[in-house]
Amino acid sequence: MLSKNHVTMYTRPGCVMCTATARALRKKGLTFETADVSRDLQAAEALRSAGHQQLPVVMIQDDAHVVVDVWSGFRPDRISALASTVVATSEAVPA
Repeated sequence: MLSKNHVTMYTRPGCVMCTATARALRKKGLTFETADVSRDLQAAEALRSAGHQQLPVVMIQDDAHVVVDVWSGFRPDRISALASTVVATSEAVPA
């Protein structure tokens, strides 16, 4: 389980699935950063080279910034799984 996740959502203006993903992440209480691939052409090319053909691309990294999960498109199932992992981890950490 992740003790601290680092979530980055690659997006572009006007992307309906990106808006839905951002809304779902916020609703689950997850924090994330966004990267606009219409402004960052290097990131856009890296995503295409990795085989991603649709936005958003959501990348999850652990504390060491190792990618532990990545998906593309609006995936409420993956968002729920991520949220349950974060909740389970935060409950396991003593206050």
